[in-house]
Amino acid sequence: MTEMDATLSTPCNIQICEVTCDSFRIMWDMTPDDTARATHFFIDLSRKESRDPNRFKHRDVPTKLVAKAVPLPMAVRGHWFLSPRTEYCVAVQTAVRQPDGDYLVSEWSQVVEFCTGDYAMEHLQQLLDKAKGSAGRLLKFSLFYRNQHPEYFDYVRKEWGGVMRPALKDNSGSHGSPINGKLNGVFFSCNTEFDTGLPPKDSPYGPLRFHIPAGHMLNPNISLYFADFYCMYTAYHYVVLVLAPVGSEGDNFCRTRLPMLDLASNPFLTYTAPQGPGEEPLYCHASDVILEVLFTEPVPLDQGPVEQISGHHQLMSLTTANAKKDPSCKVCNISVGR
Repeated sequence: MTEMDATLSTPCNIQICEVTCDSFRIMWDMTPDDTARATHFFIDLSRKESRDPNRFKHRDVPTKLVAKAVPLPMAVRGHWFLSPRTEYCVAVQTAVRQPDGDYLVSEWSQVVEFCTGDYAMEHLQQLLDKAKGSAGRLLKFSLFYRNQHPEYFDYVRKEWGGVMRPALKDNSGSHGSPINGKLNGVFFSCNTEFDTGLPPKDSPYGPLRFHIPAGHMLNPNISLYFADFYCMYTAYHYVVLVLAPVGSEGDNFCRTRLPMLDLASNPFLTYTAPQGPGEEPLYCHASDVILEVLFTEPVPLDQGPVEQISGHHQLMSLTTANAKKDPSCKVCNISVGR
């Protein structure tokens, strides 16, 4: 048996590091002889939930990625097969390419599991740039409002002392948004009807509406952040914004994870200070996207009325609770995992 035909040892001690939303580095232990001989690495990568127990049975057939041998750790990146916040299984083979084009390969290593990360700030900036193109012109508004069913408001009064408590953000929208499942808040809307300047008569979230003057949540003591831009297989798009009092826990969470917006100058939600004595602040919202505004603090019901809306149907199909983003939309997707 020649040196070229000698058996390769099985890679061991697989380690994953520097994990992002669409890349990672992988390294493993090899003997010095194998390190010198290996010409290629085979990487078998699959989502954990679709794990196939037979996928390693053809040990001489590279299944996913073939790479020329490089010094370890080796970078693996590519948005076409890696998505944010997704659990993956990975195993490796080392190989020596032979003169006839065939490969001498090692046994597959043990399978290692890992999870990709959230969108980084650079990815959210790409998403923000796309959202700016869909925002439309700014329209005046004066109220933030929240629709729910009677049972919700009854529970708030009886169990929470009349205060709407922040709840953990669900997984709706972009899978990689850093606030999903991590940031607590109370969702509000502020969009108005074009012809009346008032909140819409209908809502998919319930027949009762609490509303509060805009200045209670949008003022110079509030930080404004961009968190997401998505659609649900529809022509219209949603923009998720976060409002957090300056210096609060929510503000500290968002500051290193989300792009901050200028309160007075952004395409989505603005506050303009009074221009003279006796004047009121001006509040505006984007006209061509649906804004979902997450306020990170508790909101007492005594700050505004709870009223029956005048609409006769609830448009349940428009609810965004745990809604999945359309991965094929060219308007709201960026060049990383969805």
